[in-house]
Amino acid sequence: MSGPLRNPAFARLWVAGLFAETAEWMLQVALPVFVYQATGSAASTALTMVAGVVPMVLLSPLSGFAADRFDRRVLLVAVCFAQAVVSLPLLSGDGVLVYVVMAAQSALASLFEPTRNALVPALVGPEHVTAANGLMGMNSSVARLGGSAAGGAVLGFAGLGWVVAGYLVLLLLAGVLLLPRFAVLARPAVEARPARFAALRSPALRVTAVTTLLMSVAQGMFLVLFVVFVTGPLGGGEAEVGLLRGVQAVGGFAAGVAIATVARRTGPGHLLGWGCVVLGVISLAIWNGPAVTTVLAVYAGLFAVVGAPGVAIGSGQMSVLQREVGADRLGRVSSTFFALMAACQVLGILVAGALADHVGLTHLLDAQAALYVAAGIIALLGLRRRVATVEECRASTPPATST
Repeated sequence: MSGPLRNPAFARLWVAGLFAETAEWMLQVALPVFVYQATGSAASTALTMVAGVVPMVLLSPLSGFAADRFDRRVLLVAVCFAQAVVSLPLLSGDGVLVYVVMAAQSALASLFEPTRNALVPALVGPEHVTAANGLMGMNSSVARLGGSAAGGAVLGFAGLGWVVAGYLVLLLLAGVLLLPRFAVLARPAVEARPARFAALRSPALRVTAVTTLLMSVAQGMFLVLFVVFVTGPLGGGEAEVGLLRGVQAVGGFAAGVAIATVARRTGPGHLLGWGCVVLGVISLAIWNGPAVTTVLAVYAGLFAVVGAPGVAIGSGQMSVLQREVGADRLGRVSSTFFALMAACQVLGILVAGALADHVGLTHLLDAQAALYVAAGIIALLGLRRRVATVEECRASTPPATST
């Protein structure tokens, strides 16, 4: 594969990210199942999930500051090794420690993502960030599919101890890959200016923030309504829920490869906007499909396709941030967007939960899809010619240094 992977530093970051994300998915899947098996309580299982989300939202300002203040490669290494250390108490088998470990893992993960995304432009240059983000999106799809399957299978056949062992091995491999110094592009000189909210003076970032708000509310609604849809109109069960969620990784992988190769010069505004529109349109077809057929294979194919615009959305959004925000503030702005996404997803969950018993399921699902379409239209109209072109980015690329 050409493009960013020809850069040895980015290739190491890419493989390390694959290992780290796969490890994270193993634990995210295994621990709630372990808690449910140990307690038989859905409330305790939900508490495990909450412990894995809340610290990421609360610590995002501190994480963004650290990503901009300190050596990003060193931070990534420290996060990998720290996550390995804080997972060791799980080997005792004490169920109470699961909540502590999940919270600690979430806190550390809140530092990994903005730091890695802030490092990417310094490794590949702004003209290659779209292709690089496509590769990162492909990684996320593979990690979700492989890590989720491995976490559940290893827990079922060998127990939590072996899940932790696999988690440790993957994290240590990621940390070792990141130990050698990177050849990075020199940071351009920047003017002293207030960091807090200063970036939102950019029209492109304001448009992206509105788009992010709408699509995150839609994603939160999806998390609640998807299970109801599969177990209700489709007449499925737990196995069908898992199949239709996991198969999205197929489309995500294909989209990641396409963005990294043939579509690497596509503007981030187009990726974000059309990704949202296409996702909304396919969602409308899925939610109204039971009036025509409930054959599972049809929906497996549709959900596999849905993974493609999902990766396009993520790649476009991150590329806008990386091109519009200075290197000195990219970590803080990225972490702020991650916090916005998480908070709006919670809002979507609450809205769907409150209205599910009072509004028809199909109407709520259609509203969820419409939010994606609206977000896409806003992005397409608002980001036209507002994001730097590939040629402009190439002209402004600084020389490389080492870190």
